[in-house]
Amino acid sequence: MQHQDLLEIEDEFVRKIVTQVNSFDNLYFEICNEPYWGKVQPEWQRHISSVIANTEKRLPQRHLISENISNGSKKIVDPDPNVSIFNFHYARPPSSVELNYGLARVIGCNETGFDGQADSTYRIQGWAFLAAGGALYNNLDYSFAVGHERGDYRFSKETPGGGGFEIRRQLGILARFFQSLDLEELQPAQTLIRLDSPDTTKLYALAAPGKEYVAYLYRATIQSGAKPHFEVDAKTGTSQIAVELPAGAYQALWLDPKTGTVLSRFHFDQKNRNRTLTSPAYSEDIVLKIQLQSGS
Repeated sequence: MQHQDLLEIEDEFVRKIVTQVNSFDNLYFEICNEPYWGKVQPEWQRHISSVIANTEKRLPQRHLISENISNGSKKIVDPDPNVSIFNFHYARPPSSVELNYGLARVIGCNETGFDGQADSTYRIQGWAFLAAGGALYNNLDYSFAVGHERGDYRFSKETPGGGGFEIRRQLGILARFFQSLDLEELQPAQTLIRLDSPDTTKLYALAAPGKEYVAYLYRATIQSGAKPHFEVDAKTGTSQIAVELPAGAYQALWLDPKTGTVLSRFHFDQKNRNRTLTSPAYSEDIVLKIQLQSGS
């Protein structure tokens, strides 16, 4: 079979899939999973994205197209104009967001694992990625298997990742929290919200300046080696952060990402631009949300 014959078959296959699922609103198309391992050429990926886009021009619905860029992080130099989502695997820390935020496209982390089986690991990776300005996160969940479509499979200790009802409950808290925010207004705000005490705590922040602020704090490190490993620090303590705020009346809360419990809720009047806030005692991670009170 000639190369051109194979490409025509692939094109027809793609057009068939795109046409058949066009009525569904809960999907996007990813061109190829981990093309960098199979040495899939960028020209082929661009060709397939154009086939998807051109096919949908004749159909009622439009769907987003995704390209899987790399493991970890990488700066995208020549983005495909048909692609709306740039996905990364094992994007911890979420450097891929900062590197590519200027593209004004969705930056996603759509595969995790190989960091043990603890729920805290994949919860923290999700919160950190979205709080850095990422727009998509999903994890490999090894509790789903043939005959266990409810996600109740008991995987072995050798399985290279986690999963199960508890991590899905925790990721539900994450989803509901971000759905409560004005996402169109928020942008990375590392210069407005900073850690005020030197320790192993990490911080990612978002803000709609003068309206809404979010800070996510966690304690974890990447252990170096042949296979870098994400390790959560479970010690208990408090953290101080400095926030730049315009004058006004604000309401704020500290949230436990593990349980969704509000640990502290308070109001304050801001007179100048600088404010220092101390968290309640927490283990692993904590979230701060600040909002301007209506009428201020």
